[in-house]
Amino acid sequence: MAKVLEGPGMGLLRKWGIQTPNYVVVTSAEEFEQLSAVNDWLKQSKLVVKAHEALGSRFKLGLVKVGLDLAGAKSAVKEMLGKQIESIKIREVIVSEAIEHKEEFYASAKSTRDGVDVMVTTFGGVEVESNWDKVKKLTVEIGETPSDAALSKLAKDAGFAGETAAKMGEFLKKLFTCFENEDAQYVEINPVVLDTAGNLVALDAVTLLDGDAKFRHKDWNFPFAAEFGRAYTKNEEEVMAVDAKVKGSVKLIEIPGGNIAMLPAGGGASVYYSDAVVARGGKLANYAEYSGDPPDWAVEVLTEKVCALPGIKHIIVGGAIANFTDVKKTFSGIINAFRKAKAEGKLDGVKIWVRRGGPNELQGLAAMRALQDEGFDIHVFDRKTPLTDIVDMAMAAK
Repeated sequence: MAKVLEGPGMGLLRKWGIQTPNYVVVTSAEEFEQLSAVNDWLKQSKLVVKAHEALGSRFKLGLVKVGLDLAGAKSAVKEMLGKQIESIKIREVIVSEAIEHKEEFYASAKSTRDGVDVMVTTFGGVEVESNWDKVKKLTVEIGETPSDAALSKLAKDAGFAGETAAKMGEFLKKLFTCFENEDAQYVEINPVVLDTAGNLVALDAVTLLDGDAKFRHKDWNFPFAAEFGRAYTKNEEEVMAVDAKVKGSVKLIEIPGGNIAMLPAGGGASVYYSDAVVARGGKLANYAEYSGDPPDWAVEVLTEKVCALPGIKHIIVGGAIANFTDVKKTFSGIINAFRKAKAEGKLDGVKIWVRRGGPNELQGLAAMRALQDEGFDIHVFDRKTPLTDIVDMAMAAK
């Protein structure tokens, strides 16, 4: 799953006809100053300023300011930007129009093993958790679309009446359409409010998308939010950009302070090798994987990032016996990156450990062994060597 921050999430809701407040996302006080000069609503409305980061409890942390005029919003933007909250530095702020309302509701769509659960309740905002038993649910089977009658009944069962029930039924239809068409796995709107003109408005959005579907969505020009308590590094973002363009997959997460770098083939192997390193008392410098037969240039980009990790003493290039990932082709990308890194002095004192099997493994392993003649400290093993033996060898060689 790939988490999307509030601004892009609201943009996806708007795309499918759900009303949201006006909003802007800014990265500097100067940018907000420029936007306030050309957007009349910023001058005329009461405003809400929030840190635009993957943070919980923003109210408690003082990262949400409500009921501000433009001058107050400018002050709040300056105050929040650059603020450090544990491992997260506030890099973006979202400024939105405050919507006058009297009632707050809750609506969501969630992927399940059986299909999609569409959920709604008249208890929104901070009241939803203590009234979760009042949430009503409609399960839509895989490949099906909920009927207008079913959504109308859901709204009425949840306690909506009259014209508001009809509007909520239509709102839920748009929510489901957004969910399905955007390859979402979870979309939550809390609160949905009834404004003074009688319109249902989404004031917030929690959105999780299928990140691997990005190639189908040319308008997904927003970054995904980091899911491990910090912003993505530049190297991680660059690998994500490659991953979004290619068949197959390349992944990277940097772990500061480690000295054993990982370059495994396949998600299972990546977890297997990482667990083996940790179980033996080693310190990982990263998590990585390439899988699904990605092109050699994509694997080369990933390898370049791995070779550039600071303080590494070992690189483990491990994998099981591939079914269709071409070992020779993917190894050619790794070898190109190794040569470039060595020329730049990045592999001085680094030992490389290789274990792999699969299509064209003989040619791929032979190409890896040939690097010994170029001065690489590289140790290459075939499918007959147990997977974790190269971890044991690396740990013994430290």
